[in-house]
Amino acid sequence: MPTPTKGPRLGSGPAHERLLLAGLATQLFEHRSITTTEAKAKRLRPLAERLVTFAKRGDLAARRRVLSTVKDKGVVHALFTEIGPAMAERPGGYTRITRIGPRKGDKAPMAVIELVLEPLTARAATVREAEAATARSARGNQPAAAPAEEQAEPTTEAAPAAEAGETTAVTPAESQVDDAAGSAEAPKA
Repeated sequence: MPTPTKGPRLGSGPAHERLLLAGLATQLFEHRSITTTEAKAKRLRPLAERLVTFAKRGDLAARRRVLSTVKDKGVVHALFTEIGPAMAERPGGYTRITRIGPRKGDKAPMAVIELVLEPLTARAATVREAEAATARSARGNQPAAAPAEEQAEPTTEAAPAAEAGETTAVTPAESQVDDAAGSAEAPKA
């Protein structure tokens, strides 16, 4: 007995399902966006993500693996020369599914699946770096000087607020630092 697939069954059998998903993937890479049923879009997403990951690798073995699914050589060429390099900085999430409501004839729930070709924003990269820093600090590999740098940043942000006419409270730790700096400068003069 063949291994059951995850998600809804598409088509009449496993071979038909593979062909159906291969055709959807081909059209997705050719047009960058397709409208289909939600079930087909959800089943297509993992396949499309895997194929884009192969395209990012870019070697001959990866190209042959993609050609075993996507039979159109022109689409495979576009996948490896345009889409793969465009997704080089993105760690995953190459597709987006947007629900668009029921189909007119049979009320089947429809969705648009599209490639996310927008460049990775600076905010997303910052969030990724922050998560990596959190993971490092959780493991205990981060030196003790780094948290002090994080504490120093809010005080630099308080300086522009003081220039705007707002008063800021000086903490005892800051006054001790100021006293130590003042006593260190006094012997030099």
